[in-house]
Amino acid sequence: MRDKSPEFKIRSYQASDESAVIDLWHRCNLVVPQNKPKKDIEMKLKIQPDLFFVGTVSGRIAATVMAGYDGHRGWIYYLAVDPDYQRKQIGHRMMEKAESELQKLGCPKINLQVRTSNQAVISFYERLGFSNDDVIGLGKRRPPSPDTRCSSVPEIIYNIRLD
Repeated sequence: MRDKSPEFKIRSYQASDESAVIDLWHRCNLVVPQNKPKKDIEMKLKIQPDLFFVGTVSGRIAATVMAGYDGHRGWIYYLAVDPDYQRKQIGHRMMEKAESELQKLGCPKINLQVRTSNQAVISFYERLGFSNDDVIGLGKRRPPSPDTRCSSVPEIIYNIRLD
C-alpha cells in the first residue's frame, strides 16, 4: 500500500487567512517596498472578493491568486505558491481556477504583469499560453483616499473656449 499524498484544495479566501497569506507572499518575494499587502487584501475584499482564492495542502495555505474583471479585461494578481510546493502543478491549478471564474463572467482576455527580471515566472506563464503583448505597462501611484471603494464620479463640466 502506498502512502496517501497530501490533499490539495482551492477555496475562497477567509479573513482568518490573512497572516498566513501575507507570510506566503513574503516567502515568495512578492512584497516589495511599495506593496502594502494588508491594504491590498482590504481593497480586494471590497471589490470582487469572490475572485480571491487560496490553495491548501493538508489544511495549510500553500498558494494564492487574486483575479479581477472590469468588464473589458481580466487581471491576475498575487499568484503565489509556497517554495516547498513549487513545480508540483499547484500554480497551474490556481491559474485554472482564476481563469475559469473569469470566463464565467464573460471575460475575453486576461492580463497580468511580471517584473522583466523574473524570467522563471515569465516562462511559467508562457507555458500556460500567455504571451508578451509587446506593450509598455505604465503606472501612476495615487495617494489613498479616505474611502477606497469605487463610487460614481459626479458630472464634471468644463468651460473651454473652442474657437
